[in-house]
Amino acid sequence: MSIVHSAAAECREVLLVRFVWAVVAFVLATVMIGAGIAQRTILQGPKIESQSIRIDQDAPYLLVDGAVLNSHDGTQTFRAQADGTVFAAYGRTDDLTTWLTRTDYTHVTLDDEGEIVTTPVAAAEPVVDDEGAAVALTPSGSDLWLDEFQQEDVLITALQLPDEMSLLVATDGVAAAPSKLSVTWPTGVTTPWAGPLILGGGILMAVGIVLYILAVRHVRRSRGPRRKGLPMPETQPIDLAVEKADKGVISATPTRRQLARGKRSLIAVPAAAVTVALLSGCSADAWPDFASTPTPTSTDTIIVPAGQDDAPAVTENQAQLIIARVAETVAQADEDMDADLAAQRLEGAALAERKTNYRLREKIEDQAALSALPASAIQVLLPEAYDGWPRTFFAVVSDSATGGDTIMSFTQQDAWSPYRLSYVAGLVADATLNVAPAYLGAKKVQPDSPFLLLAPQTLAAAYADVIDNGDESEYAAYFDETTDSLRAQVVDDRAKRLEELNETGSKTAKMSFAAAAGAQEPVSLATLDSGAIVAVTVNESETVQPTNEDAVIKLTNNKDVETLAGVSQSSTGFTTTFADQIFFFVPAQSSSERIQILGYSSNILDAKVVKK
Repeated sequence: MSIVHSAAAECREVLLVRFVWAVVAFVLATVMIGAGIAQRTILQGPKIESQSIRIDQDAPYLLVDGAVLNSHDGTQTFRAQADGTVFAAYGRTDDLTTWLTRTDYTHVTLDDEGEIVTTPVAAAEPVVDDEGAAVALTPSGSDLWLDEFQQEDVLITALQLPDEMSLLVATDGVAAAPSKLSVTWPTGVTTPWAGPLILGGGILMAVGIVLYILAVRHVRRSRGPRRKGLPMPETQPIDLAVEKADKGVISATPTRRQLARGKRSLIAVPAAAVTVALLSGCSADAWPDFASTPTPTSTDTIIVPAGQDDAPAVTENQAQLIIARVAETVAQADEDMDADLAAQRLEGAALAERKTNYRLREKIEDQAALSALPASAIQVLLPEAYDGWPRTFFAVVSDSATGGDTIMSFTQQDAWSPYRLSYVAGLVADATLNVAPAYLGAKKVQPDSPFLLLAPQTLAAAYADVIDNGDESEYAAYFDETTDSLRAQVVDDRAKRLEELNETGSKTAKMSFAAAAGAQEPVSLATLDSGAIVAVTVNESETVQPTNEDAVIKLTNNKDVETLAGVSQSSTGFTTTFADQIFFFVPAQSSSERIQILGYSSNILDAKVVKK
């Protein structure tokens, strides 16, 4: 009997322990889940902080200073409201203030106490028309903007501008700028332990349910000790199904084991559903960030040249946008053969060659257009580090039409002018560019710089002399002949032209060649090895003249010269001029290297009758 009572006591103790731990698990789960939910609801602070800006002035432009946008940490969400189109653009503060000197605007800044203040600023250099009326500035499409946005009635955009940048806001540049502005920042409020608390509470809830089920199961199975009763008469088993069938009763009641399984599943499913529902509402900020701090990798050290304190003229995204705009405008000008439209984005030899091509295409039906300007991703960008104007940048862009790369030079004359393409050439296959990164930029090299092997202003004339005189030129030793594919091409072309003239058997005509520096000013930016990339133009001329007074030069199958000269024959002859746009690498004066050609292009420029 004592053994039976001991087993019963032990059984009750096990049951008690299971029930106690189940209750403890339920209580802890409730506390943890409640704490997690509270962190995400009543205990959580505001996620954003907003600042309204009231504008009382009616100037056509607003300049929101970078200090206002950065008065709080985090991404800035800017909102402006007005009737009609709302425009916004951002860029360097110095660039924006320079651009705004031609118009009235309202400057939104912070005072010494960190409060937002608005200050009206009158136009310092207003532009007027012939009648003395002020000329309004057009806000959209300026090459100074790093990016711009336009929306109807309400403009909302997310920004992350540094202090040295500002935001320009307007409507159409004539009507008053939007007066309802606001800036919103994230407060950085997070609940990193809400997720773990809810998850842990869900796990404890599941553990409590399991302990409770085990305890209940044990109670049902445990009947305690049974006393031995009197012997029962022998009986036969009764078939309940048969008996009930005889009585017309059909039983569908599940067995106790089946019923127990059903109850357990009904208990466990709600608990799992609650946990999943709670966890599904937890975002990433509801969990701790255990990501390790990335290990910095070593990079090549770039030493900023002494005196280079200015910012680069353009960023990579800005340059990409400018190139796309130039390519689009020039493509339209090529299609319409509109020289005035081309002049909006071209200058120098790049413009002169296209004007010539338009003249030829107007008169010659099968005349081909010049190659379209590529606008694909920038491979190399070298902007001038300069805060003033004019500004320049070089860019190398892949050209899908030719399968090679194109090198281009762009210049902006002032803050209100667009960047114009001044030089364009195909990059030679083995060209190497040792230039500073785009975020650093390079200083412009002066035309008369004595620190280069040849000064930029003498480079075109020196190379022209090498083309004419070859190794006999006094400048031949300055240029690397082994990599000069242009010089070899010119020599072969001249020999071919003379051979063609001799094959005609004509003894009454002579042909001569000459090269000279073009009128376009050179453009040069410094490289990392104290050298420079220099872009110049060289004009090559080919002259055919009669050898006696009775002879006449007749043009045969030369529609280009005939169209440009305006006549098909001349007693004095014809001169045809080709423009070569050339990019050189010019090493430093102290270097042992020689001048190398990086890229070039050549197209017909003009043709005239030789004057007597």
